[in-house]
Amino acid sequence: MKPSDSIIIIPTYNEKENIEKIIRAIFALPKSFHILVIDDGSPDGTAAIVKKLISSEFEGQLFIEERSGKLGLGTAYIKGFKWALAHDYEYVFEMDADFSHDPNDVPRIYSACADEGYDVAIGSRYVTGVNVVNWPIGRVLMSYFASKYVRLVTGFKVHDTTAGFKCYRRKVLETIELDKIRFKGYAFQIEMKFTAFKIGFKIKEVPVIFVNRVEGVSKMNGGIFGEAFFGVMRLRLDGWLRKYPKIK
Repeated sequence: MKPSDSIIIIPTYNEKENIEKIIRAIFALPKSFHILVIDDGSPDGTAAIVKKLISSEFEGQLFIEERSGKLGLGTAYIKGFKWALAHDYEYVFEMDADFSHDPNDVPRIYSACADEGYDVAIGSRYVTGVNVVNWPIGRVLMSYFASKYVRLVTGFKVHDTTAGFKCYRRKVLETIELDKIRFKGYAFQIEMKFTAFKIGFKIKEVPVIFVNRVEGVSKMNGGIFGEAFFGVMRLRLDGWLRKYPKIK
């Protein structure tokens, strides 16, 4: 077992083609990172692959929490955040299983928090232009203008507000009232960043290249985008009316 101050949370649903590859790629990095998989009852055997890797090679570095079905991305991460806090990790990552987030970018995102002193580090597709590979043009435009829309409505200056590749310092997750995070889909990513911003945490965007998945099936759908569109308006009202917790 290799000790680590960092845990990478990977939510999964039917990721048998990718899960072992992404786990091995992360464990091959020069710095030690632990991994927590949150599996939503994948019928393709994703959880069984993870449990075999735990018992055969990665006990004490790789962990899994299983849920009974598809309960939403946001609730998966909230469960993972609480698990990470209970197990005393200082840096907590969000990351996809499908290699759209490059494991080789993890050390740079970690460094933004651990070495440069930022509280949240975002793997950003849009801070230096549009760094997306192999996405259909319609989806690129939808994602890019969604972030523009969030910036316009909320006044939040992050370029990639919907990014799902990021690192939180422990104190951020301890301060954000996790049980008050409302959104479960695409809007969850916006709400977490916006809440950290309103509390006063320091946020850095680290440029990354997002590559569309090669194997497996995307979980994105129109309802997720609808939640984000209307959720942003609600966040703007919160920004005016809600009393946010203070940094301890």
